[in-house]
Amino acid sequence: MKKLIIRIWDLPIRLFHWLLVLCIIASFITVKIGGNAMSLHAQIGYCVLALIIFRICWGIVGSHHARFVNFIPSPRELLNYLSGKSKATLGHNPMGALSVVGLLVSVGVQAVTGLFANDDIAFEGPFAKYVSNDTVALLTSVHHFNEKVLLILIALHLCAIFYYQKWRGKDLITPMLKGDKEIDPSEEAEYSPVDLGQASKDGGLQRGLALLLLSLIAVVLGYFITR
Repeated sequence: MKKLIIRIWDLPIRLFHWLLVLCIIASFITVKIGGNAMSLHAQIGYCVLALIIFRICWGIVGSHHARFVNFIPSPRELLNYLSGKSKATLGHNPMGALSVVGLLVSVGVQAVTGLFANDDIAFEGPFAKYVSNDTVALLTSVHHFNEKVLLILIALHLCAIFYYQKWRGKDLITPMLKGDKEIDPSEEAEYSPVDLGQASKDGGLQRGLALLLLSLIAVVLGYFITR
């Protein structure tokens, strides 16, 4: 029997994911270089913020597996998963969902606080002028501390991917590249029949809506940053 192929991650989610990865890597590189690179660091931060806002919006109006309501677990679902009583999931499992939320929150905090940060050398965030010096100092401290939190969360995320690949035989990277998850017929019983019938829509309409949404976010964010 042929493997069951189900579209899990739509193109907007996949592009968001890999663009965010590139932006995070570039932001860490530029902040370590410092000096004139801080201007580029700030621009990357604006891109990250636009991506995070897009992901929040897409988590509400996007495809099935992208919506927060369909993957953020309830306490009971989390307990059932930890006790091994829950069915396998096509998208994020409960622990993976919490990891995603944690990363989104941490990256979002980093991007927002960067708007107010001041390194007293070569960079001042575009919104720093609207708040007091004490607030700037506080948000700059949060920005620096959250960098360490973000590194820990990224490390845990990578370790989880390696664990599932090496010891559970679950490939989490290929579906985020191609969008589809392949399920062997012998594994179908591990999943809920309802879950197997919930493929994510990924047509031209969804992609056009995502592009329009991201464009609007970029324009509005750019207006407030440059005014």
